[in-house]
Amino acid sequence: MGGKAIVVGAGLGGLSAAANLAAAGWRVEVYEQGDGPGGKATEFRLGDYRWDAGPSLVTMPQVFRATFARFGRRLEDYLTLVPLDRICAYFWPDGSSLGSSADTRRFGDEVDRAFGSGSGELERYLAGASRLWRIAGEIFLERPIHEIGSWLGFRTIPKILGLPFIDPLRSLHARNASSFRDARLVQLFDRYATYNGSNPWRTPGTMGIIPHVEYEWGGWTVLEGIHAIPRALERVARELGVEFRYGTKVERILTDTGRAIGVAWRDSSGRRGETRADAVVSDVDVLATWRELLGMADTKASRRYARLEPSSSGVVFYWGMARRDARLGVNNIFFSKDYAAEFRAIFDEGRLPDDPTVYVNITGRVTPGDAPPDGDNWFVLVNAPPDRGQDWPSELARLRAAVIRVLSDRLGWDVGAAIVEEATLDPARIALRTGGTGGSLYGVSSNSAAAAFRRQANRCREVDGLYFCSGSAHPGGGMPLVLLSGRMAAELADRRYRRE
Repeated sequence: MGGKAIVVGAGLGGLSAAANLAAAGWRVEVYEQGDGPGGKATEFRLGDYRWDAGPSLVTMPQVFRATFARFGRRLEDYLTLVPLDRICAYFWPDGSSLGSSADTRRFGDEVDRAFGSGSGELERYLAGASRLWRIAGEIFLERPIHEIGSWLGFRTIPKILGLPFIDPLRSLHARNASSFRDARLVQLFDRYATYNGSNPWRTPGTMGIIPHVEYEWGGWTVLEGIHAIPRALERVARELGVEFRYGTKVERILTDTGRAIGVAWRDSSGRRGETRADAVVSDVDVLATWRELLGMADTKASRRYARLEPSSSGVVFYWGMARRDARLGVNNIFFSKDYAAEFRAIFDEGRLPDDPTVYVNITGRVTPGDAPPDGDNWFVLVNAPPDRGQDWPSELARLRAAVIRVLSDRLGWDVGAAIVEEATLDPARIALRTGGTGGSLYGVSSNSAAAAFRRQANRCREVDGLYFCSGSAHPGGGMPLVLLSGRMAAELADRRYRRE
């Protein structure tokens, strides 16, 4: 049997940690200030429309299946993963467009059709991305890299010897620009820096590993909605004996002589209490954990983390549309004219871009009940800087006009006139809703070669018995990585407890 564990937060990382600990024999309680699981992966409705509030694309489906298999379950008994025949539709200002596919031969044919050539370059690029994965994928994503044991073993040593060849000294943009002659393909693959909230002109070429993840295992969605993933994990966790305390905010992680011993909490009725535990797992933003839950803002570790550049945030428009456009699929990207200027605005100038790249996700193309038969549910995302006190109502009004202009020009019809339901989300409200510092979506950015090592370790070295598993901790943001983060935190806690 294991000990008693408290998990702070019922996002995907916390759910993964809780289920893994319970499967290892621990008694687990999850404290969540909201009224249900999911963190960013929630849903909401307006009128006849439903939206997934946050994540919109499933990659690395093997991680999701393996997560359920660890608990003796089949993912398919809890939710339905749907492969996307066309992963994403891309639209450029010059009127060109193409659809990407996990069938790389078909993808190459699309590139040749749209641009006249490029399929050979694409094949070579994806082969290079595959090599990056074989060297660095398991080490950096599937193991707790801050633990010395992760670097030992016969399987690991050959990969360590290959690390100098993972392209860490030039930017992802430089890697892409040297791989493709057509600037539109460069822009398409520069986009993958946004998958962890980074700048392609500054994130290392190693991030060329991300396209491999998408094109090797495909892009997927969930028939029941992305929110069904945390719901399913909660169900598994309950089956394993995990107790959930919703509407209960953890106000402080309790410590004694350098060790986490439990939490102090307040529920929705105002009642306060303390609960002791052998281990505490934080699924809360790392900086918020240091500053608010531990009250250790002045420690070396907290100050170090505060100096790291945060990832980008986002502005989301949830639009219920009274019109459908057959050219659009589940995922759609409308590129800006000047990508470099867009990233300068976000990362260097701390403002919304004047000419934004616009992402439109439409789950109703897979789940018809998400919108009326003659309409669509548009989740419209624009990358944004973290909240630093910007006048978001004013900024949103300006951005809304720019987004409607971009989409109307590209599609050839008045997008604004077709909006019948609307809600918005800005970085300040993301910060309030998720606890992410400044509303950054992925914790710290990956805008340096050492970024992977600078992320918060899953095992806290300063406070014994404390573990981290959010998207702001190792190995980073994105649903599959957060699931892995929760698993690593649970394994480290269990290993430490059994050694005592």
